[in-house]
Amino acid sequence: MVDRSAPEFESSLELYQRASLLELGGLADAARWRLHPENVVTYIVDRNINYTNVCVADCKFCAFYRRPKHLEGYVLSFEEIGRKIDEVKALGGVQILMQGGHNPYIPFQWYLDLMCYIKRHHPIHIHAFSPSEIDFFAGRFGMTIEEVIRELVAAGLDSVPGGGGEILVQEVRDRVAGKKAGADRWLEVMETAHRLGLKTSVTMMYGLGETLADRIEHLFRVREVQARTGGFTAFICWPLQPEHTEMADTPKTDAMTYLRTQAIARIVLDNVPNIQASWVTMGPKIGQVALRFGANDFGSLMMEENVVSAAGTTWRMTLPEMRRLIADAGYTPKTRRQDYTIIEEAA
Repeated sequence: MVDRSAPEFESSLELYQRASLLELGGLADAARWRLHPENVVTYIVDRNINYTNVCVADCKFCAFYRRPKHLEGYVLSFEEIGRKIDEVKALGGVQILMQGGHNPYIPFQWYLDLMCYIKRHHPIHIHAFSPSEIDFFAGRFGMTIEEVIRELVAAGLDSVPGGGGEILVQEVRDRVAGKKAGADRWLEVMETAHRLGLKTSVTMMYGLGETLADRIEHLFRVREVQARTGGFTAFICWPLQPEHTEMADTPKTDAMTYLRTQAIARIVLDNVPNIQASWVTMGPKIGQVALRFGANDFGSLMMEENVVSAAGTTWRMTLPEMRRLIADAGYTPKTRRQDYTIIEEAA
């Protein structure tokens, strides 16, 4: 457990609460340059594929899911997923990010067959199944977390995305996502994945009515796991998009809150190598500013995105536009893989 009375926790919280926006940005920018002295901002060409929207988790902040038997519920066929992969590969895509709802009707063998199908017919890096999905599989199919991950990896899984992190404080999760993996369990899945040799990203979605101290606790818990495993490649944060959700009355947080939150994350998470800007939720201009508030990565082209856009956020971008935004902010844009190795472009 995180000791909120510890001097380091209190000083981090005080910095987050009291420092001016520019002071926080300056500290985060300095931390970024210590870790990444080269004048480069990376990005990845990939695609979000949401294989099903049927879900029994009933998260109050989600506008994407549909309950079982809902007329708008779907499960994509292997062929549809294959077509989506071919489309992103035609753009130079190097991975797919694949996540879905907690669908009680899909057997575990379907997921294994899907991985094998992709690797055989549409080979690409598979970044898939958030910790909450892996926890759901374990409970649904009577398996341990380790057994689930080992079988998925044997079938073709390459890395695990950090979705479903929200705020890693149990009181908050009980209130907004009570049926989903708890804070301890979410981190246990990540630690197990790291132990089994997988790299993962890690996220924070804030603005759920949590306190500033809850956000700092989230960061400290991530840092503790990273100190043991070194398995997190990158951290991404973004605000709740409340439109069309059960939390529609929740006030939206502003751009200043986003920049402060990303900055304190860069300062606290001194052992997580990369911070990704969230232009998908904040828009391209704030995405650019975020590059001076600790971010060294511009995230994904997001050729397809369904979850955030279901809540009414519809930022879209082309590859030339993404490269121009990075260059206009004063950096050299370079494309990367999931593990943050640079893809050298042909001369």
